[in-house]
Amino acid sequence: MALRRRSIKDTRGEATLFRVRALVGFALILMGLGVLVARYHYLQVQRHDEFALRSENNRVKPRAIPPARGLIFDRNGVLLADNVPAFRLEVVPEQIKDMPAMLAAIREVVPLDDGDIDAFKKQLKQNRRFDSVPLKLHLTEDEIDRFAISRWRFPGVDVVPYLTRRYPYGALFAHVVGYVGRIDADDMARLDADRYKGTSHVGRSGLERSYEDMLHGEPGYELVEVNADGRVQRVLETHAPTPGKNLYLSIDARVQKAATDAFQGRPGSAVAIDPRNGQVMAMVSVPSYDPNLFVNGISKADYTGYMTAEDTPLLNRALKSAYPPGSTVKPFLALGGLELGLRRPEDTVLSTGEFCIPGQQRCYRDDTRGGNGTVNMVRAIQLSTNTYFYRLALDMGIDRLAGWMGSLGFGKKTGIDLLGESEGILPSREWKATRSKYPWFQGETVIAGIGQGYWNVTALQLAHATATFAGHGTPYAPRLVMATQQVKERPVPLPNPATGPSLIHKPHDWDVVNQGMLAVVNEVGGTAKGQFTGFPYLVAGKSGTAERFSRRSNDYDTNKNTSYLATRHRAWFIAYTPVESPRIAVVAMLEAGAWGAQDAGPIVRKIMEAWIASTGGPVPAKNNEAAPSPASSAPYIPEVPEDTPVATPADMSAMPAESTSTPGNDDGGNP
Repeated sequence: MALRRRSIKDTRGEATLFRVRALVGFALILMGLGVLVARYHYLQVQRHDEFALRSENNRVKPRAIPPARGLIFDRNGVLLADNVPAFRLEVVPEQIKDMPAMLAAIREVVPLDDGDIDAFKKQLKQNRRFDSVPLKLHLTEDEIDRFAISRWRFPGVDVVPYLTRRYPYGALFAHVVGYVGRIDADDMARLDADRYKGTSHVGRSGLERSYEDMLHGEPGYELVEVNADGRVQRVLETHAPTPGKNLYLSIDARVQKAATDAFQGRPGSAVAIDPRNGQVMAMVSVPSYDPNLFVNGISKADYTGYMTAEDTPLLNRALKSAYPPGSTVKPFLALGGLELGLRRPEDTVLSTGEFCIPGQQRCYRDDTRGGNGTVNMVRAIQLSTNTYFYRLALDMGIDRLAGWMGSLGFGKKTGIDLLGESEGILPSREWKATRSKYPWFQGETVIAGIGQGYWNVTALQLAHATATFAGHGTPYAPRLVMATQQVKERPVPLPNPATGPSLIHKPHDWDVVNQGMLAVVNEVGGTAKGQFTGFPYLVAGKSGTAERFSRRSNDYDTNKNTSYLATRHRAWFIAYTPVESPRIAVVAMLEAGAWGAQDAGPIVRKIMEAWIASTGGPVPAKNNEAAPSPASSAPYIPEVPEDTPVATPADMSAMPAESTSTPGNDDGGNP
């Protein structure tokens, strides 16, 4: 058996090796500790200030405070647009690791429609990652409660209070006040990003859009302490925003409501202006729409309903819809004849029922078969004799006619403080030359004399011209906002000086045309005879019945029933009162009416009655009753929901005062 070699253990060598290894390990540990100490010294000593600031910045965040939007009042302090508390869901993008996953998860807690998601994604692209972005506006109590239960699941998402816009009277002032809507990508591109930090809405239409700069205000900010999830723990510092300015309108809520009700739902428009200063007391477009639906995003169903409605409720007819004015232009044409020296008041024309251009076979008819006989200017206005104005227009010529009517504001914007105004159409050679290869014909001048042919005017333009005439020729741009007010300060009136000198150079010319318009309302044979019976002020006016379709020689029969006529005509009526010192000029237009005086005249009367009641003048009598003595009337405030806050103007002492006038003596019996 072989002997195994017995190994001898080198204990001394192993001990030496262990000591070497231990020393190396210890040295490495010392080196590691040295590196850590050096790094600690570098971070905690050398760069202490820098990292302390970074830490503070992670803990303390600046947060924008949007300004409260300015309120909108009528001339008597009735609140037309206010701000009410609401809650919205906001997201801080930098706190979200997986945005699609978060959106999918949160939809299980708070209902989000495609519109909410689309608006959020669009604004997400425009905002910086540390700026909060609204995800859903106007949360319900149930939605707030449901989110609160699951809040821990959504770091970077929170419920935030804010002020949202509300229009207490809904459709009544929609075409004047307008509405606000959510800021979109196009808005972000044009708006000052710093000024609109934290703001979710911007003016979209009406005065909300025209006066956006005044209504918006200036944002503030606050420094808040947040936790790791980005939720606010406490507010460290606050710099309050500057609220937007309040607007005081010249609109009278009582007159506006009366005007709207007078249409009884029939499509049309009306405008009432103070001839002394251009202040618009009522501007109505029927039908209207509910602006509250647009504030936080209108539903697809509601929007489709508005867009497909045959009566186009979104269209501001007073501002944008232009129609032939018909006989309402005759007083202005008569004034031009006097001012240009083409007519004297006593000059007469024989009205036989038709007018033929000299040297031509083409003839134009009067509405009255057989004519009105011999008429002077006053009687031609009273009876609305076409023949007289055919002749006057032909003598004036289209160039002078267009020049004179243009000076009254036709064919151009009035300058009202609303965007989107139509210029209408004032017939002229220049206008036709840009649209037709044919020259101007004399027949086109003839029919321009009675407000037909190429003529198109808006109710606002006609009201502006009527107010200019009622004010003895002094023109003022129509104005809706008469004062602004910074919070805790007095209202500051906005100046609205005359836009030029008086257009009437001979006062007697005004007297003649005014006499004709008085006869329209008060004298036997006047086209509006009886429409203002018992009215406490003396009214001057003019009716207009413009054809919607071309008249053919034997097709048009004025003896056909009223429903037939209502499909063929635009019914106009213009008027002003008191005649001795006009304080209100009114125009009403029905898109489908039988006759101007018959259909639009009563609307004008109701507007004037509301104006009298609102200003504390005499209370108008019913038809065929004697007018009662003047009585005081308290300012009218339309009914609103009980939860609507009542706003009282801080100080109305700086507002322009209404002048007083004595009711006119009804010499002519005002039948």
